[in-house]
Amino acid sequence: MKKNLRYVAIAFVIFYLLSKPTEAASVVNNGFDQLAKAGNQLAAFVGALGT
Repeated sequence: MKKNLRYVAIAFVIFYLLSKPTEAASVVNNGFDQLAKAGNQLAAFVGALGT
């Protein structure tokens, strides 16, 4: 069951990438932007601990 669910998820991602590449690129860019913001906030937090 778990293996089948993984294949369905991969198939959905491939379908999404092929059918709407612009929207998929936007989703990926937004994800990386959020990761960058989280990294900056974590760095600010760790920097504030040292002061």
